[in-house]
Amino acid sequence: MKIIYSIICLSILFVGCKTETETAPDAEAAIDVAAVFAQNSQTVLNNLKGWQNENVDYSMYADDFVMAETSFGAKKDSLSLDEMKAGDKRTWEAFDFKMLTNPPVLLPGVNADTKEVDGSVRHYSEWEVTLPATDSTEAKSGTIKLYESFDFNEEGKIIYQQVYGDFTGLFMHLMGGEK
Repeated sequence: MKIIYSIICLSILFVGCKTETETAPDAEAAIDVAAVFAQNSQTVLNNLKGWQNENVDYSMYADDFVMAETSFGAKKDSLSLDEMKAGDKRTWEAFDFKMLTNPPVLLPGVNADTKEVDGSVRHYSEWEVTLPATDSTEAKSGTIKLYESFDFNEEGKIIYQQVYGDFTGLFMHLMGGEK
């Protein structure tokens, strides 16, 4: 709960640092955006916890959800929710995940056109990813630093997600390409 209160305070401070004088409706809008950011931040925290526990609640995603495909050599620019679910399942079957950053750094995002805080959430975190042991191999782990962003619709559901990190280097390390 301290995280949420801290996020709300930082959001209000961030929004309150504008150089122009705000009118009462603008101040109300700033508080509303801070409340939306706090709510969306909780959704992101639940998402990260679900990912770590290999049990994401996909009801937090909108039906028209899109995930940016940021991996090297991707043949498409985005994934649908069904494609993301299938990818998550394959990834969880192969690897174990533990978030090392506790709590993750959550920051408010801005509208690309207006540059105003819009309730979207960005986060920075570090994860330990483990390739489990088999009968013939030992377990092998590596860490990866991630930047991820989430955009939301009016109902508070995730409509857009993107994640950046050196997954190619991590997987090369885990699969034996780097010691």
